[in-house]
Amino acid sequence: PYHVGINQNLFLEASLHSSDPSLELFLDTCVASPTRHNFTTRSYSIIKNGCAKDPTYATYYSPLRSILRFKFNAFQFIQSNPEVYLQCELVVCRAYDYSSRCRQGCLPRSKREASS
Repeated sequence: PYHVGINQNLFLEASLHSSDPSLELFLDTCVASPTRHNFTTRSYSIIKNGCAKDPTYATYYSPLRSILRFKFNAFQFIQSNPEVYLQCELVVCRAYDYSSRCRQGCLPRSKREASS
């Protein structure tokens, strides 16, 4: 557990341990939940499909492609336990593959066309 006050910045770092320097990390999805076993109901998206959903989310410079640094403001789910659990999905890509998911960045969900 990591203790932080409400509305304080929560700083996170993810790192890839590999001897291959041509690999990089991309944060695709990061979801918060009031329970550790259910990240679908009563969840809150911080990042979805590489797009920031939380206005307090920000990335930080990292000297290595294999390290991701980011932050967001700590919050608490209303009428629940004081704990918030995070589940993040990262993608590993070749650094110079310009067609990789890492290079695509934010992929907003396309809207479906309504038919008559």
